[in-house]
Amino acid sequence: MEQPIGIFDSGVGGLSVWKEVVQLLPNESIVYFADSLNCPYGSKKVKQIIELTDKSIKLLLKENCKLIIVACNTATAAAINYLRTNYKIPFVGMEPATKPAAIKTQTNSIGILATEGTFNGELFKNTSNEYAKNISLHLQIGYGLVELVEDGFFKGDKINKLLKKYLLPMLENNADNVVLGCTHFPFLKDSIQKIVGDKVRLIDPAPAIAKRTKFLLEENELLAKNNNKPKYSFFTTGNNTTLQNLLKSFKLVNNPEIIELKSN
Repeated sequence: MEQPIGIFDSGVGGLSVWKEVVQLLPNESIVYFADSLNCPYGSKKVKQIIELTDKSIKLLLKENCKLIIVACNTATAAAINYLRTNYKIPFVGMEPATKPAAIKTQTNSIGILATEGTFNGELFKNTSNEYAKNISLHLQIGYGLVELVEDGFFKGDKINKLLKKYLLPMLENNADNVVLGCTHFPFLKDSIQKIVGDKVRLIDPAPAIAKRTKFLLEENELLAKNNNKPKYSFFTTGNNTTLQNLLKSFKLVNNPEIIELKSN
């Protein structure tokens, strides 16, 4: 089926998911929407997050998307049940990769870097209760990190100062796995790894989300044909500079056209 996949995020973070989907499903067209004007979502109230997410989903539906990835942990936590109740198409949601971290830990201690909205969500609480009952969890809200990524900062003094503040207590807690619980955070991987060292595993859920997307497309008979020439479209409610720079760095799409929406 030649309809596109939709990917929605509060900003540029969902490009970490977009990249994995493009690589796993090279025949699929994708419409990406970044609500950067209203980013970050992490500290917003649930009702507001649902309203913002719903507006974004409606835009993707106007683009005739056949499946939508909510590539935002906070939006998933607040709105995924609402979306699945009110729309008939398949949705793929995000959640911190607590389960694989709990399975892989050798020290029975893991760190999770995420947003306030993600930690408050039922999805995170249920997964933690089911898979990490006997494991020490060091939870840390990544205050300020999303805003820096949105502004195009992936390394440097500002980033390092915040990351050390958030990550060093995890190391003191003997964490051997750190979950990147926000789609913006994989863009900080290099900076994070330098701080935690090579012995600490960073867990990015984006590859698993791409696999889940492929599974649902197959299950619902929605896969594009092998000879389909994919088209990639991008929308943002904010400035397109960081979006443009990240896409260029991936080297997966030539001269991406980004449409700036005045309001959402």
